[in-house]
Amino acid sequence: MAHRKKGPSRRSGLSGVAVPRAQARALHSVDIHPPSSTDGSFWGRRRVLLLNSTYEPLTALPMRRAVIMLMCGKADVVHDDPGGPVIHSATRTIVVPSVIRLKVYVRVPYRARVPMTRAALMHRDRFRCAYCGGKADTVDHVVPRSRGGEHSWENCVAACSTCNHRKADRLLGELGWTLRSTPLPPKGQHWRLLSTVKELDPSWMRYLGEGAA
Repeated sequence: MAHRKKGPSRRSGLSGVAVPRAQARALHSVDIHPPSSTDGSFWGRRRVLLLNSTYEPLTALPMRRAVIMLMCGKADVVHDDPGGPVIHSATRTIVVPSVIRLKVYVRVPYRARVPMTRAALMHRDRFRCAYCGGKADTVDHVVPRSRGGEHSWENCVAACSTCNHRKADRLLGELGWTLRSTPLPPKGQHWRLLSTVKELDPSWMRYLGEGAA
C-alpha cells in the first residue's frame, strides 16, 4: 500500500512552532539573565504579548517561546523592552521584547462567551468594589449562592472585604444597597487574555483595549 509523503507542517505559530534543527540546537540550553531586581519571582512569570498580524491580542507566551518565534521568522518585535531580560544562546544574544506580532494571520476559533475567572472579573470591575467603590480584594455573588444565585458574569462582582462581610448572605434590597453599575459579560478577544493573566506588563495596555485600564 502506497504511503503519502508528508509535506511541511502548516500548523500556526500559535499552537506549535516548527524550529529548524540548527536553531533548536542553539536554543537547547539558553541562559536567561534578567536585569538586577529585588523581585526575582516576577521574571519567572514574565510573559510576552503575542498579537495577530492584525494587532489583535492572542495570548501571553513564555519568554523562550517568544524568542523561538522571532528566530524562526514567524513574528516581528512590536514593542522593545531595553531593560528586559536577556536570553543567550550559543550564537546569539537577544533582549526579550514586551510585545511581538505574527507575520501571517492566524484564524482563531470564535467563542461567544468569555470564560469567567477571578482575574477577568477584577479587570472588568477595574479592581473597585461594586458597592462602595473602594479597592476590591474579593468576589461576591450579588444574589447569594445559598439563595439560588448563579456563579456567572451577571451575578458576580468585585467587592472589598468589608462590604462582602457586611452583606453576607443577604439580598441588596434587604440592605438598601445598590450596585454602582450593572454586571455584564465582557466581549472581545482581549478578555480571554485578561482571564488568564494576573500581572499585566504596562506596555501591553495600548493593545488590550479599554478593559485592561
